[in-house]
Formats: sequence, structure tokens, C-alpha cells
Amino acid sequence: MKNSVSTWMHKRPKLRLTALLAAPTLWLVVAYLGALGALLITAFFTIDNFTGNIIAKFNLGNFHDILTDPAYRNVVLRTLGIAVSVTIICAVLAVPMAFFMAKIAKQKSQKILVALVLTPLWASYLVKIYAWRTMLEPNTGVMDWILGPIGIHSPGFGGPAIIIGLSYLWLPYMILPIYAGLERLPNSLLDASGDLGARNFYTFRRVVLPLIFPSLVAGSMFTFSLSLGDYITAQIIGGKLQMLGNVVYQNFSINLPFAATIATIPVAIMAIYLWLIRRTGALASL
Repeated sequence: MKNSVSTWMHKRPKLRLTALLAAPTLWLVVAYLGALGALLITAFFTIDNFTGNIIAKFNLGNFHDILTDPAYRNVVLRTLGIAVSVTIICAVLAVPMAFFMAKIAKQKSQKILVALVLTPLWASYLVKIYAWRTMLEPNTGVMDWILGPIGIHSPGFGGPAIIIGLSYLWLPYMILPIYAGLERLPNSLLDASGDLGARNFYTFRRVVLPLIFPSLVAGSMFTFSLSLGDYITAQIIGGKLQMLGNVVYQNFSINLPFAATIATIPVAIMAIYLWLIRRTGALASL
């Protein structure tokens, strides 16, 4: 009986693949989509201000408060602006670094450079952020100590500090997809463009950039989503500024439905972002 089942699975590779993927797919539906569904449902509940108990009754009051309160609108716009800024900065820094790694560095050096890019990911998240807090400390920080004599001072704690910290944290997630895309780019295309008289910038804009655009999109999905949901960086080096994650953290223990409502905003933004990316056709090329 066992041999017959093995023979049946061997003769039907598609069915075998489906059977192997059934368990991970079920786990994804239950653990991930189920959690998102519970989050969305909870967002429509309210809380009893006297007892603190959750009232499982459909209500749009939480969404009304978010849409009508200017403070929450400012938090949403601030978080979105920080996420976009981090993504752009990471892309600007990652493209030349990845190009050097894939096309200029020697074959033996490429593995070392990839390891060096991955090295910061092995360090603790908190250690890296507190290191940036030490560097960005106004007047007494490392940045003022080293760069102060030449007129460059620390921006202090706030929005710029959050953008700097998040850009440092998520830069490897942008470099690696672009590096993978550039590694698949044939050198003959660059040589042909140069032989036809194209300048370097023109070659990059018309040859390299269109071909690595799916890789840029893949990296932006990491940097944008991770920045959108971050709250620890803002809490440590953000000063008095708050992001959506901070609002969720503050309301989680005292008003769970309202925290769930706030948490649906990054989910909705990412859904719109992925829809826009899909319209470009970049996801099909990954």
C-alpha cells in the first residue's frame, strides 16, 4: 500500500506539490489572514468607558474620530511622509552600492561585500537605535563632537533623526534585491550601449533602470512597509513626534478597538501601495 502511494505521488508531481504546499497555505490563511480579519472586526467595536470592557457591537465611532480629529490626520501624514522619505533615501543609496558590488567589484570581493551588507542585520535592533541616539544627542553626541568643528551639527531628536535611523536599519533590504537584479543584467547590454555612443547617465536611465525596476519595487516593499509600522525608532530618537505605531502601542492596553482601528491604516496604505505596484506590472517580473 505504501509503495503504491509513493508511486502515485511520483507519477503526479503537480498533485505532490499541491500536497506539500497545503500545510503552509493553511497556516498562512489561519495565522495571518485570520489575524487581519480579527483586527478588522475589532476595529468596529467600542469600549465601555466605565468598566473598560469591549462592547462587541458594530460602530463606526472609531473611524469617525480618526477622520475628524486633526491630530490623528497629522500622525497619518507624518508616518506616510517618513516612510516615503526612507524609501527614497534607501533607493538613492542602494543603487550605486549595488551596482559597484555587482558590476565593478571583483568576483572574489562580491561575496565579502554581500556579507558586509548583511552584517548590520545580525546586530540587535535596539543596540543600533541606541547607537544612533548616542550619535544624534544634541551638543554632546558623537556627530557634534566629530563634525561640529566644521559646522555640521546633529539634527537632534525628531523627524530627521527618525528618517536617518530607519534609513540605516532598512538599507540592506533595498541593497540586496537591487544587487540580485543587477547580477542578472548582462554586461553585453552595457557594452553595447557604450559602443553606440550613449553616455553613462543615459545608459543608466534607458538600459539599467528599466531592467532593475522590479528589484527596486521589491526593495521598496520592505523599506516602505517596515517604516510604516515602526514605532520603536520614533520612541527612542523621535523626541515628541509620534508615528502610527506609537499611537497603537499607547492605546493597546486601554482601548483595544481604537488601537485596532489605527492599525488598519497601515494595512490599508500597504494594500493601496501593492495595488499601484501591480498596475505597473513590476510584480510579474519578480
